[in-house]
Amino acid sequence: MAEPSAATQSPSVSSSSSGAEPSAPGGSGGSSGACPAMGAKSCGSSCAVHDLIFWRDVKKTGFVFGTTLIVLLSLAAFSVISVVSYLILALLSVTIGFRVYKSVIQAVQKSEEGHPFKAYLDVDITLSSEAFHNYMNAAMVHINRALKLVIRLFLVEDLVDSLKLAVFMWLMTYVGAVFNGITLLILAELLVFSVPIVYEKYKTQIDHYVGIARDQTKSIIEKIQAKLPGLAKKKAE
Repeated sequence: MAEPSAATQSPSVSSSSSGAEPSAPGGSGGSSGACPAMGAKSCGSSCAVHDLIFWRDVKKTGFVFGTTLIVLLSLAAFSVISVVSYLILALLSVTIGFRVYKSVIQAVQKSEEGHPFKAYLDVDITLSSEAFHNYMNAAMVHINRALKLVIRLFLVEDLVDSLKLAVFMWLMTYVGAVFNGITLLILAELLVFSVPIVYEKYKTQIDHYVGIARDQTKSIIEKIQAKLPGLAKKKAE
């Protein structure tokens, strides 16, 4: 009689265990799924930037790269006011011309399609207070981190890091004597849209030489830290 009772209990145990398995995704699994939902916007934006600089969509990347490069070249030749004014005039010329063209077509064909930009005019672009506070909180995190870094470097918390900043600024004086800000932005854009795709293609070779350079730099820094007074004691502590 003990065997039938065990047999009758086993379905209940299996049903409870099988019922516990679906409940897990709703419990602990639901919390793990909430994280991607919370970071969907940040993940989507970062993925979009990644796809952009790695030329996943050649037409989209080419359009962004060409447009920004033309704007930067225009800023190098003309003033900011002139470039902004010409861009606004070009955009207005396109939109007004298209609006007049569609109005003429509708008048000739006697159709009632309505405003050609109605779909875009109905889009809700208002920024909610919650979204504004989220952006401000994210910005404050970066601002506070930057302020701590500035205080740390200028008050010489770590002598080596402050010396690195001094050497970098000294080198930037020579860069500033040769290039202006717009030229540096143009060079930066060229690097942003060329270096990632080159690195992706020759990743193994580049990582090898970067590792060698990193090891040599680390050894030089360790030698400097060993010779400078006070750093050796700080490292030992």
